[in-house]
Amino acid sequence: MAALVGYLALPKNTDIGYMPLQPVPYSHKLHAGNLGVDCRYCHFTVENSAYAAVPPTEVCMNCHARVKPQSPLLQPIRDSYASGRPMEWVKVDRLADFVFFNHRAHVKAGVGCVSCHGRVDQMIEVRQVHELTMAWCLACHRDPAPNIRPPELVTRLDWTPDRDPAEIGRELIQAKRIAPPVNCSGCHR
Repeated sequence: MAALVGYLALPKNTDIGYMPLQPVPYSHKLHAGNLGVDCRYCHFTVENSAYAAVPPTEVCMNCHARVKPQSPLLQPIRDSYASGRPMEWVKVDRLADFVFFNHRAHVKAGVGCVSCHGRVDQMIEVRQVHELTMAWCLACHRDPAPNIRPPELVTRLDWTPDRDPAEIGRELIQAKRIAPPVNCSGCHR
């Protein structure tokens, strides 16, 4: 039991502010913020898969074959592309191995990326903004309305509703019959 508690308390699982060193300095503030690149461009499986893809090098090279093609900071990207070996990005928001989280289900329900990941478009280096504990997840499952928005706005990190977001969420929950699981098997499979 002590080992389980110790594992769950690891910084990579619970620490707000966890910000691992990445193999290439990638600014989400520049790409998602200043340039307005939609989350789904790099994390292209988020709507159709349980997992949000970590972008393959080819996605980076779609732009960087022409944009800053000689930048020394991008040499690891060019090396990865030339060799066919993937970049070894370090996952930031990491759940315990015994937890099943389905990105597709959350995106389709209208849970905004910002609800779990924060204002990534303002982060030079992405960091964990919530503790990602079972209690935190269950609080949302029990009252999802404040985090539900029209599905076409899930990646609009700067979305400001013209009325109470919980009211909008309640309307969407009723219309779409959204009922997040609160039983164990909903997330532990």
